[in-house]
Amino acid sequence: MNTPGTSYAPVAVTAELDERLSRWLWLVKWILVIPHWIVLVFLWIAFLVVTVIAFFAVLFTERYPRALFDFNLGVLRWSWRVSYYAYGALGTDRYPPFSLGAEPGYPARLDIAYPERLSRSLVLVKWWLLAVPHYLVLAFLSGGMRAGWWSGGLITLLTVIAGFALAFTERYPRDLFVLVVGLNRWVLRVAAYASLMTDVYPPFRLDQGGTEPVRSTVG
Repeated sequence: MNTPGTSYAPVAVTAELDERLSRWLWLVKWILVIPHWIVLVFLWIAFLVVTVIAFFAVLFTERYPRALFDFNLGVLRWSWRVSYYAYGALGTDRYPPFSLGAEPGYPARLDIAYPERLSRSLVLVKWWLLAVPHYLVLAFLSGGMRAGWWSGGLITLLTVIAGFALAFTERYPRDLFVLVVGLNRWVLRVAAYASLMTDVYPPFRLDQGGTEPVRSTVG
């Protein structure tokens, strides 16, 4: 039985839009995040290695080693914060911390429930076969994966539109914000599934907004 307020999925993506955003800072954020991108290149190499190790751990023990899970979660959190600051959302002017931790005070947050058990059979197919329909969607939304994070595609286009709105109106259109966060939420759900961190198949659903949708009360 599900309790009121329970999110739909084990992957929780939340974001808070800054009340005031600079009209012009977004033009130079690509320079400001270069140190993060350099670090993330190496972190994503480690992420892939850890995922391979976790694959064999799940295959033989049905468990994703907690230390490996926490590391990969940290990489996804770091990437989401940088993306949110830069051209994945432009939702904050607060410079992202160099951290693998949860950073609950930062306006972009990600959490993935740790699975006590994972399916041995699913681990063989979910990352390359079952996730293929989502990969096709993500290719459109984000233009693929480069440098350890998603870039290009519809998300970047909408974010640039938001940047021009900021420049001319000093406001980030709220409807555009909830859409951009929803698209990023889709990307992160698939990333968690494809990296074997959950057996819950990502829904083909655009859950917009800065907070996760919740289930209605179920008896």
